[in-house]
Amino acid sequence: MAIEQIESKEAFKSFVENTEGQEGYRRPVAFGICRVDRGQKNHDKILQAVYPLINWNENYGSAAVFAAALQESGETIDFGATEQVFTVSDAFIINAINIFAPYIAEAKGEAHKNVQVIANLAGIAEAEMLEDNYRVVFLFEDAAPKSVEAVYLKLYALSLGKAALRSVNLNGAFGILHNCAWFGNEPFELEWLRDNEIDLKLNGAYPEIESVDKFPRYLQHIIPADNTRILDSAKVRMGAQLAPGTTVMPGASYINFNAGTTGAVMVEGRISSSAIVGPGSDVGGGASILGVLSGTNGNPVTIGENVLLGANSVTGIPLGDGCIVDAGIAVLEGTKFVISGAELEKIKEVNPEWDVPVEEENIFKGVELAGKNGIHFRQESTTGRMIAMRSRREVKLNEELH
Repeated sequence: MAIEQIESKEAFKSFVENTEGQEGYRRPVAFGICRVDRGQKNHDKILQAVYPLINWNENYGSAAVFAAALQESGETIDFGATEQVFTVSDAFIINAINIFAPYIAEAKGEAHKNVQVIANLAGIAEAEMLEDNYRVVFLFEDAAPKSVEAVYLKLYALSLGKAALRSVNLNGAFGILHNCAWFGNEPFELEWLRDNEIDLKLNGAYPEIESVDKFPRYLQHIIPADNTRILDSAKVRMGAQLAPGTTVMPGASYINFNAGTTGAVMVEGRISSSAIVGPGSDVGGGASILGVLSGTNGNPVTIGENVLLGANSVTGIPLGDGCIVDAGIAVLEGTKFVISGAELEKIKEVNPEWDVPVEEENIFKGVELAGKNGIHFRQESTTGRMIAMRSRREVKLNEELH
């Protein structure tokens, strides 16, 4: 039995309040409707989920509409679960259309994007193309994901900037996603390719595989800001977060999932998973910021504002604002740096909370300098010893390029 069409926005508001007032109802942390790509050989295997819109701690009225439309369609929602995934049915769409009726005329405008999603689904259903390839997904907690649809919802939240980097629970995501051959926006099962290799190749239908991975590329799902440049789509993984003004050059650059920038940044090096780079910074050609699994003892690295990482340098500690790492050197937790008394006094001026005694010659491990502002990390060319001093150079990006 379908929900009767709601005639006014006031009635819509009352309907939402009644839905949210039902016993046990819980507002979701996130929700959305996605189209899924299924395995070519195993139809039940979900290879990826594509969301035209995700909701993250927002639009609770639309969540109530989706919940009510599902319930009236015969689905039972467990609001106590961490996540719930349902197949979109004709009945669900009819119910949602009837509830959203006061807003359907506005569906093509900028507002009410969840209404746009439902209106488009109605057209797909009318063309009998709905099949079982669309899902309604609720996350009631930010717990470890249990489905491919949930993993992708979280990756979208990161890449769209709706969730802060390092704030989303992705535990177990690699075990949930499938290793696929990617051709454009379409994933292929490797087993299916092997089974059909002879036929595909003899008929000139073998796809031009761009990558084999569990994650798609960022640009396969995300439209970047107008002033963001990505010169090679292979250089940014889905789940990365790029602030407006970021430029990702080709070559040795790479930004992994759950990593990225918080402002305009020049990226010509590697930003590993969990690493974050602040506004105005420059990650030089071949420079590498280590991730939690690559030499930081599990400590995520944050790079401050207006920092320069020289070409082919390696950084494994957090850096404060205005730091410089010279080309070709490694700044790691255990690396020992010599700082003269005069230079230490200058460094303390921009780090007033740093209470350390000043000697004529001071030796610090990299971990002791983590997060400090205005430090220039260098290597003496005559002795080879690692030294640090007060940075005297302003790192400034070219505004025309960012």
